[in-house]
This record gives sequence, structure tokens and C-alpha cells, in this order.
Amino acid sequence: MVKMGTVWDRAAEFLTDNLPAILPIALFAFFVPLSIMGSLGPVLNAQAAGLAYALWIIVFALAALVNWGSLTLVAMALERTDKVGGEPGAIAARRLVPALAVWLAIGGLVVLLSLPVVLTLASAPREAGTLSIPVAVAWPLMIYLVCAIVAAIWLLARLILVYPVIVAEKRWFGAIWRSWKLTRGVGLRIVGVLLLYFLVVIVGMLATQTVFGSIFKLIAGPDGGLSLSSVLTSVMTAVVGTGFSVIVPVFTARLYLALDAAERDRAAAP
Repeated sequence: MVKMGTVWDRAAEFLTDNLPAILPIALFAFFVPLSIMGSLGPVLNAQAAGLAYALWIIVFALAALVNWGSLTLVAMALERTDKVGGEPGAIAARRLVPALAVWLAIGGLVVLLSLPVVLTLASAPREAGTLSIPVAVAWPLMIYLVCAIVAAIWLLARLILVYPVIVAEKRWFGAIWRSWKLTRGVGLRIVGVLLLYFLVVIVGMLATQTVFGSIFKLIAGPDGGLSLSSVLTSVMTAVVGTGFSVIVPVFTARLYLALDAAERDRAAAP
């Protein structure tokens, strides 16, 4: 049986032992993109159409860089660079297109789950600037929203190994089914880990934005769009976000190794 505590210990040990090699990747592939995306957030929807499209293209390019960083750390944590072919950065570059394709496909599933809620809210009448949703619609909508959140968390838990599979087994969309198969029987334990992780991330990010946002507003003045205080706040938020972002690919790679080994043991058992 694969124990989540053991996987966490192995992930933490890898991070500690390889911190000098991980730090440049974290700075280049996580801290820089997260800082820029955080700074662009307040102005993405406040620009002319042409400039807005250009900004969204920049955001997508930065998201691709974050994905490359995740794949690089996955390749490092798998410790199979001799089998998957080359240095971690080169492996990540070769597997980036499949990873982005699968990432967009999974994102499309999440969008489909949220579509009924979005359409209902968009079509709801407004009274005095606030949405007016009839009770007969509000309750089914709330029930659906709770079910959609549960389904999204379950989907994320079962597809958590997609990137390690893409790197280690060189798959495209087949990585979705492979991850689903490997996580069979451990889905609830993965959900528990994810909920704990999300709780820590949300608390850490909100605390960072609140504390440093207030400090920088006092020092640099109130923010409005792209201002000095918003940029400084996004930088500090990116520092915290970088730390959390580094953990995920290493943990998923170590979880893949554990579940893949367990599957091989079951297949070899008489």
C-alpha cells in the first residue's frame, strides 16, 4: 500500500538534497512568470481590444513557461533522465506541447463543469446593480455548484499524475487514462492531500496579499490598475507562490514512482 506520508517524505528529501539545482528553475520558470502575471492581472480587462489580446498572449506564453518548469522538476524528481532521454530541461522542452495539449483538454472539462453556473448568472436579471435569482433557480444552482466542485476535486485527484506520465512514458492524451488507472484505489487519500494543500496555499496567499498589500499601499500610495504598490504586492505573492509551485511537480513525480512500482509488484505477484 502506498502511503501519502512516505511520498511526502521522499518529495521533501528530494527538495532538500537538490535545492541548488532547483532554485534557478524556480526563479526563472515560476517566480518571474508569476510576478509578471500578477502585475498584469489588474489591467487585462481594462485595455483596448488589440492590447488586451496581446496581453493575453503574453499571459499564455508565461503559463507555458510555468508548465515547462513543472515538467523540468518532474523529470528531475523521476530520476530517470537516462531512460527518458537527456537533461531535465531538454526533456521538458520536448514534452511541452503534449503537456499543454492535455492541460487545455483538462481545462476544457473544468470549463464545461462551470458553464451552467456561468450561463445562469449571465442571464439572471439585475436589480439595483445586484443579481436577482429566483429561489426555484437558486437552490438547484447551489446544489449543482457543490456537485461540480466535488467533481472537479475528484477529477484533479485522479489526473494528478498526468505530467509524470507524459514525461516518463512519453504519452499524449493517453496520459489521462494512465493517470486514472494508476490512482485507482488511492483517490480519496489524494483528495485529502489536495484539500490540505489548497487550504495552506489559500491561507498563505491571502495573508501575503493582505499584509504586504496594505504595507505597500501605505508606502507607495493606493493602487489603481498597474501601480507600484500592485507590482510590489504581486512580487511578494509570487515569492510565496513559487514555494508552493515547486512542491507540486516533485510530489506528483514521487507519487508516480510509488504507484508505478506498486503496480509492477502486483503484476509480478503470483
